[in-house]
Amino acid sequence: MAEGYVTAQDGTRLWYEEAGEGLPILFLHEFGGNHAAWEPQMRRFARRYRCITYAARGYAPSDIPDDVSAYSQRNAVADALAVLDGLGIGKAHIVGLSMGGFAAAHFGLIAPERALSLCIAGAGYGAEKEYEDYFRGVSLSVAENFETKGAKEFSKIYALGASRVQFQNKDPRGWAEFAARLATHSDRGAALTMRGVQAMRPSLYDLREDFAAMQVPTLVMVGDEDDHCLQPGIFLKKTIPACGLAVLPKTGHTLNLEEPELFNQLLAEFLAQVEAGAWRPRDPRANPGQIMRTE
Repeated sequence: MAEGYVTAQDGTRLWYEEAGEGLPILFLHEFGGNHAAWEPQMRRFARRYRCITYAARGYAPSDIPDDVSAYSQRNAVADALAVLDGLGIGKAHIVGLSMGGFAAAHFGLIAPERALSLCIAGAGYGAEKEYEDYFRGVSLSVAENFETKGAKEFSKIYALGASRVQFQNKDPRGWAEFAARLATHSDRGAALTMRGVQAMRPSLYDLREDFAAMQVPTLVMVGDEDDHCLQPGIFLKKTIPACGLAVLPKTGHTLNLEEPELFNQLLAEFLAQVEAGAWRPRDPRANPGQIMRTE
């Protein structure tokens, strides 16, 4: 096991933790979590892989830049690359949830040569064109709440979102750990992340041509009660050439913690197929426009 800091391109220090040996997996956390939210995956996959998790900028013990211009979707990818570079890793499996899922998707567009594969989980908020303006507005409202109420108080509201209560119902202890972790967020870091990353990132649908050209093996995971990620997940499945889609039943947004065994099983099978060269682009004979073959 190892831990410490790597330095991003702009001098921001990023805290990382790693365990295990083998092919590397880099885990990118969601807005509502931090690097510790990947513990069920770090424990499972460190048995056979070199697993790395890190705190995004704005999340202690990483640095919390005070300028909103330091927070962006492109910087999120640059930070992931900085972690790989700092640890001397050329290529890795990239696994991200929600905010981290968007970063994983953009990683595949910006630096496909550095990705062994992509797992894009729970990514979709703000992507639906009909909700694009609303999402930007509510992101700014969330940012203001973190600044004015503080994470300790506002986490009590945020942790009970429509796609979080599934976790609470299934696993009250696990949800309580998630909520307690959320309450420790930096008020300023959370607000700046919301303003600079969440509110400003482009819709996945605006990147259709880029995703259609991306050849990185990809697994998309989404909960069937994470409503605003379902259609974006199907979009990614239909657009990315070598993409599979896993829909977890009766599941919300916090996939890796709400259903850790199923998440790990699906991820392990995906990684095994990628490494065997068996996760290929869709067979052209599987024409989505065909209902039944008649000749």
